[in-house]
Amino acid sequence: MSIGDIIYTFFIGPLGLFFEVVFAIANRHVSNPAYAIILLSLAMNFLVLPLYRRADALQAEERDRENALAPWVRHIKKTFKGDERFMMLQAFYRENNYKPTDSLKGSISLLLEIPFFIAAYHFLSNLQTLRGVAFGPIADLGAPDALIHLGSVTLNLLPILMTLINVISAAIYMKGFPLKSKVQMYGIAAIFLVFLYKSPAGLVFYWTLNNIFSLIKNIFYKLKNPARVLRYLASATGAVLLIIVLFIHPMSTMRVQIIVVTALLLLQLPLLIHLMQKHQGFNITISSSVKSDPLFYCSCLLLMILTGLLIPSAVISASTAEFIDVVNYTSPLWYIVHSAAIAAGTFILWFTIFYKLASKPGRQIFSLFMAIAAVSGLVDYMFFGKSFGDFNSDLVYFALPAIGFKYMLFNLAVICVIAITVIVVWKYRRNLLSFALAVFCIAIVVMSGINCIGINQAIKANQKIINAASAAPQIALNKDGKNVVLLMMDRQIGYYVPYLLNENPELKKQFAGFTFYPNTVSLGNATNGGSPSLYGGYDYAPEEMNRRDKMSLCDKQNEALRVLPSLFSNAGYDVTISDPTYAGYSWIPDLSIFDDIPNCNTYITNGAFELPEYGYTRASSNAVTSRKRNFFCYSLFRVVPAFLQPTLYNNGVYNMAGDASQVMTSLTEAHGMNDGFMRSYSVLCNLPNITTIKNGSTNTFLMMSNDTTHEPMLLSEPSYTPSKEVDNSSYEDDPITRVDDNGSSLKLETEMQVMHYHINMAAMARLGEWFDYLRENDVFDNTRIIIVSDHGQSLFKDVISYTSELTGKEEVLDTKAYNCTLLVKDFNSKDFTIDNTFGTNADTPAYATENLISEPRNPNTGNLITRYTNQMPHKPVTMIFTNEYDIYTNNGNKFLPADWFSVHDDIDNLSNWQYLGSK
Repeated sequence: MSIGDIIYTFFIGPLGLFFEVVFAIANRHVSNPAYAIILLSLAMNFLVLPLYRRADALQAEERDRENALAPWVRHIKKTFKGDERFMMLQAFYRENNYKPTDSLKGSISLLLEIPFFIAAYHFLSNLQTLRGVAFGPIADLGAPDALIHLGSVTLNLLPILMTLINVISAAIYMKGFPLKSKVQMYGIAAIFLVFLYKSPAGLVFYWTLNNIFSLIKNIFYKLKNPARVLRYLASATGAVLLIIVLFIHPMSTMRVQIIVVTALLLLQLPLLIHLMQKHQGFNITISSSVKSDPLFYCSCLLLMILTGLLIPSAVISASTAEFIDVVNYTSPLWYIVHSAAIAAGTFILWFTIFYKLASKPGRQIFSLFMAIAAVSGLVDYMFFGKSFGDFNSDLVYFALPAIGFKYMLFNLAVICVIAITVIVVWKYRRNLLSFALAVFCIAIVVMSGINCIGINQAIKANQKIINAASAAPQIALNKDGKNVVLLMMDRQIGYYVPYLLNENPELKKQFAGFTFYPNTVSLGNATNGGSPSLYGGYDYAPEEMNRRDKMSLCDKQNEALRVLPSLFSNAGYDVTISDPTYAGYSWIPDLSIFDDIPNCNTYITNGAFELPEYGYTRASSNAVTSRKRNFFCYSLFRVVPAFLQPTLYNNGVYNMAGDASQVMTSLTEAHGMNDGFMRSYSVLCNLPNITTIKNGSTNTFLMMSNDTTHEPMLLSEPSYTPSKEVDNSSYEDDPITRVDDNGSSLKLETEMQVMHYHINMAAMARLGEWFDYLRENDVFDNTRIIIVSDHGQSLFKDVISYTSELTGKEEVLDTKAYNCTLLVKDFNSKDFTIDNTFGTNADTPAYATENLISEPRNPNTGNLITRYTNQMPHKPVTMIFTNEYDIYTNNGNKFLPADWFSVHDDIDNLSNWQYLGSK
């Protein structure tokens, strides 16, 4: 992020963000983006109407003043010359309290229009939503309109219409103005014609609407009593719209309905106040003698620091590594810089412009409103929203925040108490209120600074990992040796495998030689509980890890990750490790934990590849861009009243108008792409490209983790490949159903069920292609391959109820959260088989070393590595159920208190599951 980017973000960023949010909200409630552009134009024009109204007044004042001074100025210029003329003019200006720079007041409207034009141009010119969208005679809002055809010549009508309206509006507004001013206005209209002639129709349509609004405004101001007309017009408009939203076209939810109705009722206030003043002597007077500047600036500064510095720095400092992209490195501190720039532009620049152009009584009201907003925002952040749960690095909560009606009412009651308190203090001890806000500013600046220092230290601590991640990944397999491949597919769902294979017969050929173990469970419902035993065996079952309470969970995770690489390296194998899960208990795997293992190569592949054929490149990867934007949006989400939070959060999209992430509009349709999925999926697609086949007889071991099956995304059927626009409606019945070889049906009834099915199919398809590549290069038969997942996913198919000792409440356990995938292909195996033997993913090390390493023992504990079926007696398997899956929270010597369960023999028989209590 350059200095130029920061300056642009400061001046234009707030306007661009406002454009985008208003458009996105409007577009959700209309049938065509063109209607959203109309609503955007209305919103922007009504927002800036007070600005332009005040600017016009200042221009009129300046024009009258210049006209009054003009005769003497002409006389001085005619009578005197050189320095004497200059001295006389300066003296004359001083005597009349006039500065030559005051002439700039005559250009305020133009100066205001420039940033709004830049923001609109940048937003609408690049808006993918408009591409290919027709509106009336316009075939494509994302391209020039080309509405006039003269033989082989095509002309754009909208820019010409825009200019004509602009000229008419200027002629009405400039009536009686000097020729110089008229020439200037008409020249600007010509410049706009040239500049926008080849622009997308959506942009020109927006600017044409603005010119129409300007024309109406100029005609309106020529009326005898425009204020009275405006009051009646606002009241009538509000009444008509109220009838529409109440009886004809209600809003989508009760919350939105209440907000819209409230806003429309407010349109009645100007007329009601006027009638009360006229008939009942009711009057509202606000003293303009008291200075409001200190309170206003302290309030704006507090909001700027809170939303631009404290909240982003607090989020990043809690899990810095999660916000570091080691492949396309960008310092997380830049997210804070961007948030601070846009917050400063919003609250310090643009709010100040509105404030300075307001009347003196208006400034009093503005400063009071900002003080209430600042205190309410601080209270909202400190005391509300704490129960929303965890969110990922894209600032999207794992579960939709619970913002219920009672929560909204309670929050609104608190804000009302704050507002009353602030008003009382504002009336009697205004200086005290300003002082308190200034103290808050200092306090949160200190807190933000501490957070930034911690972030910088975390970056330095991860610098070695960042540098190591630059190595190009390479998988080495040998034709004449034995190759062992362990693929850990995070969250791959074992329950889906039979349905995937039956839907895609090609997979059965590609996975020939594999044995599928459907009766397999993970020992944890999340990665922190389910992955250690997958890598290290039963010594790292959650229960065993808790017994070894003298060692940190981080060290035990590292131990588990080193078990198989150490065993195979000691046996003379060349070892390759890719993306080891939670190595160093960090989101960025700490590859250094393998430094002392001989013949070991380590890589980070996640995000290292592009898929241009699907429109995914590093340039198009929107993780960094969306985070920069969304950090400020998240901050606003945390400080606004609760009834506005769902609108701002917008299911984690934060009203981004482009393709920030995928948004499903139904179970069969979606637009956008999930960056997390694409980063991992691109690795699977590139497996053949990074695999090196050698003729040597050296044995190899590969241990690789991949998140394709962890990042939900709707894909295009029947190929199950990514697309920015997905429409599977022609491929699916209602309800969406799949069947397995035995005729059992699987209904996909929720977004999560459908998306997880799709990503599991995509992962299997790409792995199948890699297996074909191995066959073609004669290394498939001499390669043992294990595909295993650390846990399953809650599908709400098999649920058991229990009373939790931990919470004291009735809870449910979805057993499918433990139904991990286990597929094993041994050397020279040919047929696809199914084995219903009960086992766990902790059997993985035993499958990997079987008949290759004699009596394999855990190098850390000395215990023999075995499978569940080889252990006697066969006790029920104990599993942890925890919602504390964040390794930066659950990182002591033992797992945080959780509920525990056991299961035996048949995982599909719910009577075999037992609740063991909490510990």
